[in-house]
Amino acid sequence: MNEIQRVAVLTSGGDAPGMNAAIRAVVRKGIALGLDVFGVEHGFLGLIKGKMRQMNLGSVADIIHRGGTVLKTARCKEMFEPQGVAQAVQTLGESGIEALVVIGGDGSYRGAQAIQTHGIHVVAVPASIDNDIVGTERTIGFDTAVNTAVAAISKIRDTASSHERAFLIEVMGRNCGDIGLRAGLAIGAESLLIPEVPYDLDDVAEKIIRGVNRGKNHSIIIVSEGAGDIWQIADKLRSATGFDSRVTVLGHIQRGGAPTAEDAVLAAAMGSRAVEAIKRLAPGAAEPLSLMVALDCQVVVTRPLAEAFTGERVFDRELYDLAGDLSI
Repeated sequence: MNEIQRVAVLTSGGDAPGMNAAIRAVVRKGIALGLDVFGVEHGFLGLIKGKMRQMNLGSVADIIHRGGTVLKTARCKEMFEPQGVAQAVQTLGESGIEALVVIGGDGSYRGAQAIQTHGIHVVAVPASIDNDIVGTERTIGFDTAVNTAVAAISKIRDTASSHERAFLIEVMGRNCGDIGLRAGLAIGAESLLIPEVPYDLDDVAEKIIRGVNRGKNHSIIIVSEGAGDIWQIADKLRSATGFDSRVTVLGHIQRGGAPTAEDAVLAAAMGSRAVEAIKRLAPGAAEPLSLMVALDCQVVVTRPLAEAFTGERVFDRELYDLAGDLSI
């Protein structure tokens, strides 16, 4: 078996700021190392349909600062079926692609793992605003999403203060409360309702009333989307406190926009490390490569992809407790 020559890259699942910076790193690092790099459009769905083009240096010019993904992305239910995986593998084989870099979240990782079982080398790069991938301290897009949420919540706080209201603000994250935790601590929210920690709405109501009694004329309550129905929570707090409560759902603005410097740098490092791992693979390797790129103690490393499915995500309880201590 000769050295790997052809590598493909795709973005899959929900978009995240910094995906373009990661694509750029994969393409340019690959070309610098003498590889032919192909971009797959529309994620695994595009791979199944054979939507692939060779990339050159100009293909990724002027994209590092742009949100979203120039390769586009899509959800792909076909990858949950054996025939869909087989078609994706067939496309790679017909195109002479020997290794695949998958940029995305946990669902994308499962697609990469399925392809690897068919003998294709895969390296997964974590890109998700939710920061919910096991095995890495941070995912590409998370820092940008937190900063977007902080900017929006700061504006809402001005209105809350002017109208003497409580605002409940829903942030994204699915079943991970990291966006809510970081954004809430950064702006000094009165309460944080996140999936990882059970909460009592009577305690939240009591905190609002305590604040009113000492002259505080507004409250900001952050609700992660996996922590419950924000409209029901608002109704209960309104009944318990008599305080005018309003709801704001930040929604998909947290996915868009230019990546922060932190995310752009992380994406560049992770994309480059993925290609380096492929290039280091010895000719004639007995087992197909199955790796994920991760941030470990602020160092970008590679580790077995299986760890993303067998390990446990670490929740920063100390940070959560600190937010509670500071919001008395």
